[in-house]
Amino acid sequence: MKGKFITLEGGEGSGKSTAIESIKQWLDDHSIPYLMTREPGGTPLAEDIRNLILQTREESVSDMTELLLVFAARAQHIAEKIQPALQQGVWVISDRFLDSSYVYQGNARGGSFAIIDQLAEWVVSDCQPDATLLLDVSVEVGQQRVVQRQQQDRLDKESFSFHEKVRQGFLQRAVAEPNRVSIIDASQDIESVKRQIQAQLDRLQLNWASTGS
Repeated sequence: MKGKFITLEGGEGSGKSTAIESIKQWLDDHSIPYLMTREPGGTPLAEDIRNLILQTREESVSDMTELLLVFAARAQHIAEKIQPALQQGVWVISDRFLDSSYVYQGNARGGSFAIIDQLAEWVVSDCQPDATLLLDVSVEVGQQRVVQRQQQDRLDKESFSFHEKVRQGFLQRAVAEPNRVSIIDASQDIESVKRQIQAQLDRLQLNWASTGS
C-alpha cells in the first residue's frame, strides 16, 4: 500500500521542530515506517537551492527568482525522495510543502496565484499531501521565539506585516480545505501541542483505516 504524505506548515517561530519530534514518537509507537524531510531541501541539490533562497545577502532577491528556486528544489525533492518513499509504503513527513509557496510567495509577496497554480500543476501534479498539520501562533509570539534562535535566515528578518500576511494566508488555506488542513494551537505549552498533534494523527489513521485508503 502506498505510504501517506503528511505536511507540517506554520509561520516562523511556530514550533515545527518541536512538533516533528512528537510526530516521530507517534510513528515509532505505531511501528510505521517513515521519512522525515523538509522544504526547501530534502536532497543534496535541493539543499543547495535552499541555501541560495535563505542566505542573507546584499543583493535584492526578485520575488520571481525566489518562487522559481522554491519550485526547482521541490521538483528534485519529489522526484528523488518523496515519490520513491511513498511508492515503497513509507510515510513521508515534510516540514513545509506547497502551501508555503502559496502563502509566502503568494499572500505575503503579492505574487500571482495563477502562476503558482501553473507551477504546481507542472511540478507537483498528483503528489498532494494526504493531510496537513498547521501550527498556528500569533506573530508576536512567533517573533519572540525567532529572536531566541542563534541564527536567523532571510525570511526570519522580514517585517511584522509580512509575517502577519503569512499567518493569515495559512489560516485562509485551512478554511478553504478543512478536510486536509488541521489547525494546531501552537501558542500552548509543549505537552499540550504534543497532545493536539497526536490526537490528530490518531484521527487521521482511524479515518484512513475505515475508508481502506
